[in-house]
Amino acid sequence: MTAFIVILALVAVLVIVTLIKSVRVVQQQTVGIVERFGKFKVGLQPGLNLLMPFVDKVRYTIDMREQVVAFPPQGVITEDNLMVSIDSVIYFQVNDPVRATYEISNYIQAIEQLTMTTLRNIIGGMDLEQTLTSREEINEKLRYVLDEATGKWGIRVNRVELRSIDPPPSIQDSMEKQMRADRDKRAAILTAEGMRQSAVLSAEGQKQSAILTAQGDKESRILRAQAEREARILKAQGEAQAITTVFNAIHAGKPDQGLLAYQYLQMLPSIAQGDSNKLWIIPSEIGKAMEGLGSAVGQIAGIPQKAEGPFPEPELDSPSSTPEVESGSPTDQAQAVAEADNAVQEAIAAAQKAAVGSGKPVTPSSTSPVQDQPPTI
Repeated sequence: MTAFIVILALVAVLVIVTLIKSVRVVQQQTVGIVERFGKFKVGLQPGLNLLMPFVDKVRYTIDMREQVVAFPPQGVITEDNLMVSIDSVIYFQVNDPVRATYEISNYIQAIEQLTMTTLRNIIGGMDLEQTLTSREEINEKLRYVLDEATGKWGIRVNRVELRSIDPPPSIQDSMEKQMRADRDKRAAILTAEGMRQSAVLSAEGQKQSAILTAQGDKESRILRAQAEREARILKAQGEAQAITTVFNAIHAGKPDQGLLAYQYLQMLPSIAQGDSNKLWIIPSEIGKAMEGLGSAVGQIAGIPQKAEGPFPEPELDSPSSTPEVESGSPTDQAQAVAEADNAVQEAIAAAQKAAVGSGKPVTPSSTSPVQDQPPTI
């Protein structure tokens, strides 16, 4: 009885193991490679799959999703013999799991080696500056070569990216110095252009200012000249009108010998005045000389004995204030002469009194040769 139970248990265990071996569940985007007696049998699709227990065996499980593999930096020599360090990233996807399993033993390692050799081939034909500025071109060339080489492995390379291209430290320092020098050069050029434009604008401003100043000075001189000309014209016209008015007024007043003698006598007291007058000599015959003053003045050329002629009177604001002088009869003229002689005597007396009051000596001359001489100051 006990032996039967043991055999039954062994049979149950064998059945369970057989069931386990005959059922396989495959995940999504995964393919299982089944071998039967060491030979490829079938590829298991995602889901529940039945196998021949103890005969079929799942040898490989292939991930069908796109994979990303980053390779460590690799030293590459450029065309100008400079060592640069390049690390890359490969995006690939398995299209044929059977070929990816049986055509190559380790497709990831194969892709890494192929990437390194292809990079050395591509970078070897470029100098450093071209390498640093041609990443897109390098990526495209590298992807084309890798995709063509991995096609027979059932792998498709979707994209290749160069993460970094690091030149040697000395080259980096030189590049930084060159970049700094270029920036300093551009800054100096911009500064010089700014100074030039500033100088040009300043010169243009000074030129325009000088032109405007010259034009203003020219217009100012023209206006001043015109004003001075008009002022001179107006002044000359005013003087001409004044002379005409005075001339007409004198002749309209009809002056005679008595008036001229009276004007002369009025100037005699002014002769004695003044601080610089030290001596004033009056001839003793001044009385007789003054008596004939009227007749003597009448003999002066250009002064008529009697003014005649149509001289218009000047227009004044108060015409009534202008006295009219009328010429009278010979008797009136004789009376005017007598009055002029009296005025002469009074003027002489006033002059002597003024001379005595100012403390200046008055010496009458008794010599006859000075009878016709004018007073000497």
